[in-house]
Parts: sequence; structure tokens; C-alpha cells
Amino acid sequence: MTSTRHDAEGLTDRELLEKLHSFGLGLDRSALGRLCDGALSAQEVAEPLIESCGFKTEAEERQGEWIWISITALWQRWWPDRVCLELLDDKIQAGYRHMEQSRTAEGTRSWLGAWEDVRKLVEITGIRSISDFDDRFPLTQSLYNWCQDLEDGLWNAGLDDPLFLRARISFCDEALARFPHEDQLMMENRRRALGESLFDVGETGKAQEFYQSWLTDDPRWGWGWIGWSDCHWQGQRGRPKDHGRGEEILRRGYSVPGVRDRADIAERLSELCQETGRRAEARELGREAARLRRAPHATLASHAELDVTDEERAVVRQTATLTFAGAGLPLEQLPEALRAGRAALRPARSAKVGRNAPCHCGSGRKFKRCCGSRP
Repeated sequence: MTSTRHDAEGLTDRELLEKLHSFGLGLDRSALGRLCDGALSAQEVAEPLIESCGFKTEAEERQGEWIWISITALWQRWWPDRVCLELLDDKIQAGYRHMEQSRTAEGTRSWLGAWEDVRKLVEITGIRSISDFDDRFPLTQSLYNWCQDLEDGLWNAGLDDPLFLRARISFCDEALARFPHEDQLMMENRRRALGESLFDVGETGKAQEFYQSWLTDDPRWGWGWIGWSDCHWQGQRGRPKDHGRGEEILRRGYSVPGVRDRADIAERLSELCQETGRRAEARELGREAARLRRAPHATLASHAELDVTDEERAVVRQTATLTFAGAGLPLEQLPEALRAGRAALRPARSAKVGRNAPCHCGSGRKFKRCCGSRP
């Protein structure tokens, strides 16, 4: 039977050290501390110790899992403030469990603790992209996906406590600065999150400056115009709505030649006109949005598969296929169609899974002893 980290929870520190001693590893707290000093994960410490034991059979290897399990448990108890990949993953997974139970504030606090660990890892390693982080540090959930969930969690928690909105501002500002070359959709969504949060805490002047700067650099960013407009008339927390300013911004965006997501701008204008009592104008804009969206029928399909490439690495590969019926799609409409499909799918990037990393299924076992052992 394979042991998991859960099996260590009921053991004392002495019993965990005795587990290590049973493999001929004469470690005490100070010796283990020296090994962990400078390491970024318990696995990094455990692997050379496991290799030194020279296990011959699969049963011995399974028993040897206690080396990693014991080191992880002792690290958590003795040096909880030291960055450790396994403990970072624990915080992220604890946050998801809280979210599943509708305990948004508790989950978000756990995630903010995890973000502090991510910051430390980035500072130590000099990593400058989320993809590089995911390649080097395999977690149960990729940083690419999780940081978007953190952003959403901070917003939801901020509905009851504005301190979470302040944390969201800090997170978005720092993520944009630390990872400046991410894909366009992620960068645009993060900028909108920053802008709306600044508006909601009353820093409207700063938000206006940001939107003006972003849209000067990229005037074809359709959802930038929508996000800026929304700040003036949608979701205000105790502030009066300024429909006039919101409409002015939308019409500026709508008039930009080649603006992306023009149909969405037209739809938002229709909603604004409806809310201000201009029903005929709202209907006309709604018809225009429908016309802009009219395109050959398309279907979107995604597929994920596990590719165990060698004894040390495995890769979860995800592909998406967009198929157009009939005569196909005019080439000039292809970029917008791809953006729409991508936004609907919101796919994760291809994520590497270390065979010694925690299994993504949540079993608490290592990947190589769980899903990674399946043919």
C-alpha cells in the first residue's frame, strides 16, 4: 500500500525522525535544517537521500516515499515561513476547498499566502514569465490558471470587505510588472481588473489615467473601452451612475477603425440605451451587434491527453479545434473568431507535471505513484 502525506499527520516529530533513521539517515533538526537551507522543495532535499539508499525493488521504493513524506511534514512544522513548493501547493488547494464551501474570504486569505510564496520563488529564481514558472515548478494547479482564480476570488471577497479590493489592486499591479510578456487576453483581463478595482475603492483619477494610457497604446482594444465605460455606470458601490460619460467612452471605442470585439461594444451601447429609456435606439444597436456577430456556423472542440515522455517528466497536452461549416470563414474575420473561441474555452497552456510532484487528481500521492503509473 502506498503511503501519502496524510499518513504523517498523526505522527510526532520524533516518530518522523525515526522514519528517516530507519533508512540509515542520521538526521536531526539541525542537520535537516542545513539540507533544507537554500532548497525550494522537500523533494529537492529528499531525492539525493532516496538515491543514496539504493532501493532495488518496487516495494522498497514505495517504502522509501516516507523520506519525502517525513521531510515535507517536518519542514511544515519547523520552518513554515520558508518557501517550499509542497507547502505552496497546499495553500492553493486549501483555498480551492474553501471556495467549494462558499467560504470566499478564508479561501482568498489562503491564496494570498500562496501568492507571497510565488513572489519569493520569482525573486529567488529571477523568473519573468508564468510559462517559465509552470515549467520549473509543477503544481497541482498551474500558475496560469490559478492566478486568474485568485483575481476573481479577490473581487468576490471584496464585495463584503474592501480590503480585498486593495489586495486585488496590489496583486494585479505586481503581476503586470513581474510578468510583462504574457498572452494578450490575460494582460487585457488583468488591466481591466486593476481599473475596476481602482474605481471601486475611489481612486478614479488613477483608473482614468491607466485606461487613457492603455487605450492610447492600443486603441483597438474593444474590451478596454467597455471596461472603462462600465466603471461609470455598471456595478457602482454607492456612487451615482454617469451614463453620459459611459456612453461617450463606448462611442469613442466604436468609432475606432478595426476595433476588436465591435459587436460587444454595440451590445453594451444597446444595454446602456435600454437603461436610459431609449428603446428604439437600443433595438437598433442590438440588431447591429447581431449583424456583426453573423458568421458561418462554427464548432469548438477541445481534447486533453497525458503524454508520459520519459521516466522523469510527463506532459498534459491540450488542443482546441475550431471548425467552420459551409463555405468557411472570410480571412479578415479569422482573428476575431479565434479570439472569441479562445475566450470561450479559456484553455490552460500545456502544463508539465513532474513525476515526483503531487498528483493533480488530489489523492495526496505522488504523480508517478498515481495517475502517472497508468498505461
